[in-house]
Amino acid sequence: MTRMTEAAPASAARRLRFNPERVAYFEAAGWRAYYDRQWLKLLRLIVALCQEQFRIPFPTSLLAAYFVTRASVAWAPVNHDIGVVQAFYEKFYRLARRYSGLDFDPAQAAALETQYNEVHRRLVGQPDKREFIETMVQLHSVLFGITPGQARASAELRVRANNTVDLITGRLSTDVEGDWAKLEEYLRQCYRSIAQAM
Repeated sequence: MTRMTEAAPASAARRLRFNPERVAYFEAAGWRAYYDRQWLKLLRLIVALCQEQFRIPFPTSLLAAYFVTRASVAWAPVNHDIGVVQAFYEKFYRLARRYSGLDFDPAQAAALETQYNEVHRRLVGQPDKREFIETMVQLHSVLFGITPGQARASAELRVRANNTVDLITGRLSTDVEGDWAKLEEYLRQCYRSIAQAM
């Protein structure tokens, strides 16, 4: 058995398979746990998401979940240190690349993930989400080795999911349970689109 190196060949990206329904479930449930401040549940869900989406094995998935959590905590204050946030995301994406076989630059992925956080926060409540969609197009294209054209549908669906969670957390939703279900469906369609493009 040859030792797996951190940088996988480009062809390995085509071998990655994930279940869009399970990825969407863990991600939607994770968002809900985050906004409900259910921290232990959130950690468990992130660990499961790391295993399902990027094939990060246990117990390394605990470390990956820790990096994501630390990035989220570092991002939360308005006057946060972007360098700290990005450094934790980069550590996470190094693990994701190692175990998934995807072929991307962890530093670039971390920068785009940080940009996603910034754009999402800045455009909450704004009708024009084109910048947000373009950020997600870039992130999905870089991560999953698909073209920007192939990534557009998943990006638009991901932004719809974010818009839905904004309605819930902004207390503008008239059907909270229905909107959580709608959010998960948007994520399900998002990941189906990515899986098909790959």
